[in-house]
Amino acid sequence: MIWEPGILPLLVSFLAAAFAGTIPEDRAAPFESAGPIASHGRIDELTFARWKQLGIQPSGPCSDEVFLRRAYLDVIGTLPTPDEAAQFLGDAGSGKRGALIDRLLARDEFPDYWALKWSDLLRVKSEFPINLWPNAVQAYYRSIHTAIAANLPYDRWARQLLDSSGSNFRVPEVNFYRAIPSRDPQAIAQAVALTWMGARASQWPKPRLEGMAAFFSRVGYKSTSEWKEEIVYFDFTQPTRAGAVFPDGRAARLTPGEDPREVFTAWLLAPGNAWFASNAVNRIWYWLLGRGIVQEPDDIRPDNPPANPELLGYLERELVASHYDLRHIYRLILNSQVYQMSSIPRDSRAQAAANFASYPVRRLDAETLIDAICQITGTAEDYSSPIPEPFTYLPENQRATTIPDGSIGSAFLDMFGRPPRDTGLASERNNTITAEQRLHLLNSSHIQVKIQQSVKLRTLVQAGRTPREPVERLYLAILSRYPTSQEWQTVAAYFQASKANRWQAATDLAWALINSAEFLYRH
Repeated sequence: MIWEPGILPLLVSFLAAAFAGTIPEDRAAPFESAGPIASHGRIDELTFARWKQLGIQPSGPCSDEVFLRRAYLDVIGTLPTPDEAAQFLGDAGSGKRGALIDRLLARDEFPDYWALKWSDLLRVKSEFPINLWPNAVQAYYRSIHTAIAANLPYDRWARQLLDSSGSNFRVPEVNFYRAIPSRDPQAIAQAVALTWMGARASQWPKPRLEGMAAFFSRVGYKSTSEWKEEIVYFDFTQPTRAGAVFPDGRAARLTPGEDPREVFTAWLLAPGNAWFASNAVNRIWYWLLGRGIVQEPDDIRPDNPPANPELLGYLERELVASHYDLRHIYRLILNSQVYQMSSIPRDSRAQAAANFASYPVRRLDAETLIDAICQITGTAEDYSSPIPEPFTYLPENQRATTIPDGSIGSAFLDMFGRPPRDTGLASERNNTITAEQRLHLLNSSHIQVKIQQSVKLRTLVQAGRTPREPVERLYLAILSRYPTSQEWQTVAAYFQASKANRWQAATDLAWALINSAEFLYRH
């Protein structure tokens, strides 16, 4: 990349922030609102009380610019377009944030993005070490996507995945069992506990794990004449294993003709069983705010208590009272003041972060990042998989967020920490910025070609009726806000100095913004 000296002040400011992974406080104006924090409901009441109890100084409320970008990324995994950003920022209505949340929850991209999240958890991946064949993966993914799009009650969805029997090609929910690397009852019990209880049963005492494993000792697998098809079923020919014990320590009574999975599921979904509901709301909180009320989100146990037990209990009750409507929980969290806090902390203590006194800054997921770059530049990526032989290819315009199979990927996704989907643990996804990632964004031909050969960016720049318009459109496309007065002065001087090559100046600016912390991080 070649640029004129006049752009260096802007580049130094952006790149210093990119390497630090923070937003400088002297640039707080675009990121914080001047108004006081105010309670929007019970979530805020419980959190504010916790701050007061612990003497925590919370951050201020986030600006409209920050909320706009944050909501798009957290709810649908995409950036707003320049037109969408301009429309929201130009709206003076007091209820525009709630209206935006409702629109995003109704967008087609919502099930796309959350099917990705659940596919990580449910190990939607072909072959190694997962036992799924690509057509089974496609069926499994479609069932997940359909459940989210239809807002299927969470308890009904869990029951389908835990209790179904049939062909892995024709009853896609049975792939929950086939995606578990081992068919040993203890391995199945561990996967069930991790997925639906947020518990790491591998760390349980042996008798407790064996007691839960007994519920899955009669899961049978039977091949058919069709290649890679398998029937998952309740194998009534197997003897009923004695000693089935629920995770709460209560012994179960299993009759010979009764599917033990159904007995376990009835216990799991019974009213008053906090394991199921608390795990669900804790995961949603983690996905939206970057940290669970119980942290890690898949390590719920008595000696890892929630940071705010009253808050977790309130969300559990809301989920049950809403008949397990997950979008109800999204809406409650997204509309809260806690979610809408600034990312600039005013209290550096660990307990402030644990109690959500500011929104946690964290790097964009690999899929979201490459989709954003492609959206800005109007370019596409190539994704492929060696399974099945010879290769699987996706359409050129496929967004990374909508890739159904964890075995389909690219060098970029691997470099930026997309999870291998081998364990179902949240920690499989690695969003830590690395030197290799920074250098790729700064210097690689992959990113430079996207910017320099972008027809979309060229059209945007050439269509500007005033010198400021293309700059504003670039900022709206990349950062979802208008430039500050200081930024505009720097950029205007650079564009004036580069008058003979306006396109080069625009690509330099786009490159600088894409390499900024403000673009690379959720904030």
